Amino acid sequence: MKARIRVTLKPGVLDPQGKAIQNALGSLGFTGVNDVRQGKYIEVDLAEADEARVREQVERICKELLVNTVIENYAYELVG
Repeated sequence: MKARIRVTLKPGVLDPQGKAIQNALGSLGFTGVNDVRQGKYIEVDLAEADEARVREQVERICKELLVNTVIENYAYELVG
């Protein structure tokens, strides 16, 4: 089973990379871009077939390695 994980900064947390992207878009002539927030997308392919066990593993992977839960949110979907 595969987990598709999205990690984003929590609202209110400064996002210097997002701001740099926004400024670059303006420099390239893109108008009307009010804000840009950047994040991470991660796919994890797990050998486990039991959905409950996969969810448990993905939660641990996110909390113990991939996500700084103080400043980041995460969401995931399971496929396969």
